[in-house]
Amino acid sequence: MTPATGPRVARLAPFAALLVAASALTACAPQDAKTGDASSSAATSSAQASAGCAKGALATRKAGTLTIGTDKPAYAPWFSDDRPENGNGFESAVAYAVADRLGYPKDKVSWVVSPFNKAFAPGAKDFDFDINQVSINDDRRKSVDFSSGYYDVRQAVVALKGSKYASAGSLADLKGAKLGAQVGSTSLATVNEQIKPSDQPAVFDDNGLAKAALKNGQIDALVVDLPTAFYITGAEITDAKVVGQLEGGSGAGQFGLVLDKGSALTGCVSQAVDALRSDGTLARLEKQWLSDAVSAPVLK
Repeated sequence: MTPATGPRVARLAPFAALLVAASALTACAPQDAKTGDASSSAATSSAQASAGCAKGALATRKAGTLTIGTDKPAYAPWFSDDRPENGNGFESAVAYAVADRLGYPKDKVSWVVSPFNKAFAPGAKDFDFDINQVSINDDRRKSVDFSSGYYDVRQAVVALKGSKYASAGSLADLKGAKLGAQVGSTSLATVNEQIKPSDQPAVFDDNGLAKAALKNGQIDALVVDLPTAFYITGAEITDAKVVGQLEGGSGAGQFGLVLDKGSALTGCVSQAVDALRSDGTLARLEKQWLSDAVSAPVLK
């Protein structure tokens, strides 16, 4: 994940228009330009589900209701107004699209708070699936199931415009920076594996704290996923800029819906995600709620 941004602010029309215009040139291809990198286990589960996915009658935690988990605060651009239940924001919209495919209309969906790190930690879950910018990886698979990927992601570096690191053109230029990222996130893994700064990175419980540290000068730069980076700089910390994006590494991959290990729902949920990708729904929702900009060079 890369977990998301700070306290909710309204989507600004001019900012949204600028980002949508830039999205056609983005270095991070939208869903309709990709086939996805669904994991083998998710693909197998999806294939096994077939006729066993009776709409509205799945083996959910509460009969007749689909329970979805996410963190609180639920940040933009993934959610809106810290209210996952309103259907606004990319992940809220995806969650309801998946629920609808499974036969659960909006009034049959219930939301619960699930802190980011706990969502994929070992142990029983209080949700049917969780949606919270959780990147699919083999280590997390030891404790939970993942659906097929619903979003292809890259990581990005954000710095204040007045910082000497705002003009960094390479990973080497960031070696001396005090970097920050959310605990347990692929953003933190990206810092350690690709940037490899001289100083240990600062680790925060959530991106709200990390952004405050950036504003206060406690860190030189913040690493987050690319859509979050553009939201931060466009709507929250306007004296910050996206320094660049990073290719490859464990921070590049896909976000997946998290399910209990061995969940009977995994195949059905993956089928729903695959169908939404195939019919263009994921691409449409990505264009509606997320926009990458052309002004993010690749840092190598």
